[in-house]
Amino acid sequence: MRILGVDPGLRRTGFGVIDTDGARLRYVASGTIVVPPAAALAQRLKVILDNLREVVRDTQPDVAALEIVFLNTNPSSTLLLGQARGAALCALADCGLDVHEYTALQIKKSVVGTGRAAKEQVQAMVRHLLALDGLPAPDSADALACAISHAHVGPLADRLLLMSKKGKSGRARLRGGRLAV
Repeated sequence: MRILGVDPGLRRTGFGVIDTDGARLRYVASGTIVVPPAAALAQRLKVILDNLREVVRDTQPDVAALEIVFLNTNPSSTLLLGQARGAALCALADCGLDVHEYTALQIKKSVVGTGRAAKEQVQAMVRHLLALDGLPAPDSADALACAISHAHVGPLADRLLLMSKKGKSGRARLRGGRLAV
């Protein structure tokens, strides 16, 4: 499965693409969409939308993972960040991708092992997990971490959803500590 991770931001939107084969992770691409700060808000959002569409066209992911934005101390900044996230969400949906959303806490816990990890710790673990030659840029590392998080959590969530749909039929159950369908 090919996963596109996105770390939305109004100034810098990170993206990262990985391939998964079971527990194996392989780096495909990553980068940062830099938005011109002097442009009007509508134009800045269009830059995010157009560039993410291009990333999807170029990398052909099967699914996308997007970081959820929480309220900051500045409501105005939170609102602007939410609009950037909305542009990213629209780009992914417009390209026909299923989008899964994760909080920063979930992503850090999945990748580093603690939800309070520093950016440098996330960068180091992304480098280690994907066997990269150097540290990825902070925005790219966050996006790659989002994709890695989905690689870790997504298959389990899919199996649990399948199990809940099967209800009490007995066809899905735990066997030897694993979910058997």
